Amino acid sequence: MPATIDLTDPSARPARPQAAKAASQTMDGKPTLIGMSREEMVAAMADAGVPEKQRKMRVNQIWHWLYVRGSSDFADMHTISKELREKLAERYTVARPEIVEEQISNDGTRKWLMRFPPRGAGRPVEVETVYIPEEGRGTLCISSQVGCTLTCTFCHTGTQKLVRNLTAEEILSQLLVARDRLGDFPHKDTPQGAIVPAEGRKVTNIVMMGMGEPLYNFDNVKQALLIASDGDGLALSRRRITLSTSGVVPGIVHTGEEIGVMLAISLHAVRDELRDELVPINKKYPLKELLEACRTYPGVSNARRITFEYVMLKGVNDSLSDAKELVRLLKGIPAKINLIPFNPWPGSAYECSDWETIETFADFVNANGYASPIRTPRGRDILAACGQLKSESERMRKKDRDELESMALQAMMIAGHGAD
Repeated sequence: MPATIDLTDPSARPARPQAAKAASQTMDGKPTLIGMSREEMVAAMADAGVPEKQRKMRVNQIWHWLYVRGSSDFADMHTISKELREKLAERYTVARPEIVEEQISNDGTRKWLMRFPPRGAGRPVEVETVYIPEEGRGTLCISSQVGCTLTCTFCHTGTQKLVRNLTAEEILSQLLVARDRLGDFPHKDTPQGAIVPAEGRKVTNIVMMGMGEPLYNFDNVKQALLIASDGDGLALSRRRITLSTSGVVPGIVHTGEEIGVMLAISLHAVRDELRDELVPINKKYPLKELLEACRTYPGVSNARRITFEYVMLKGVNDSLSDAKELVRLLKGIPAKINLIPFNPWPGSAYECSDWETIETFADFVNANGYASPIRTPRGRDILAACGQLKSESERMRKKDRDELESMALQAMMIAGHGAD
């Protein structure tokens, strides 16, 4: 059975008095240093009264504590004078968001429900972040928005209205929290029994494939990913960061030029009529425009292929004719096609394609020169699989949970033979 840890219950939390203090500071509305660019942090040092000649040095020290050491309290930063630490603590915070719940799937996938404080006149918001461990790597799926505007008909997140964009700090904090919980910072322990890579980092890859459309929150996503890939901090290679879009064509070029990460496209259909229904943004940016943007994506090559995501929907987009049209559409684009068995959720109108149908589709695409791995469903039993994320502020009733478990068992019988 999957495990659920309610981290709003004090008895379920590890004793961390500093974290409790930091959380209250966040609710008090202090600005955070997390997510600031170096230039913004220099300005924060000026605000704290740091002499001009020392500001860059202090920024480098704080950057190291935040992103190499994983500090969430100024008091831990012992290479900085006590006087400056106190000044910074009066004005700023480096606290983590509240973790409301942690769910652990039978397959080792972890899902965290995080709560961020109000912004302006708004209310607290919740987002979900998922960690997927595999042999030799661990992938973190990060959200960029609370809810989504795109209303893709097969996606659970699409049933939740957009509340707001996440800030750079909130996007980055998902990575910091995951590394905290997995023991991926120095002097932090990995939870007993956790499934993580045997050696090296616990979080080796990040994918912007959680809640929301990243390119509708471009500036904040850009800042967060540039910090995540900074060589003096979290130091994730840009080749290990993938941004997935449903097809916001103008943002695709900006992503290549200004962020330089790997690109994934939520394709899911090979004809405009069907894609208009499955991915409604196609009405604004149809397939011809989308694929042209992919052909000209800065840096695309056989070594930096674009990933096309294709959810397999029974009787909808899974025919051999669809496979043939997919190969034709992608001609000339260095690409990989991820075939995704549909992950069920309560109220969904679709079913997962039969396993034989998925294999036939994959074999044809592969025989025509495109790698076409079938994604192994992960975390279905905790609603953590692709297309299943939704803020728990819209919590499921017990009846819905029972329905999900029943659907998940049936779907796993279909798709459990797959390999990533």
